Amino acid sequence: MALTKEIVVDLIEVREDGQMQVREATRVLEDGVIISSSFHRKVIDVGDDVTNEPDLVRDVAKNMHTADRKAKRDAAKAASEAKRTQ
Repeated sequence: MALTKEIVVDLIEVREDGQMQVREATRVLEDGVIISSSFHRKVIDVGDDVTNEPDLVRDVAKNMHTADRKAKRDAAKAASEAKRTQ
């Protein structure tokens, strides 16, 4: 009976504004069969540092966090801030 633990990114959702919602699954396996799992979620915004993220997350961010998306996000934030301070 061998118990092992693995942490994997099992879900990445990308919103229209480029924001990524990443779910990590922590699994406990007995002889290769999952006997327990839990989840942790985090949000990665356009422009966030993804250097320490798993390869899959970095690859998706590289393709989705374009200069165009960053510019649109910055413009939307500025408009929202201007509206809020009026």
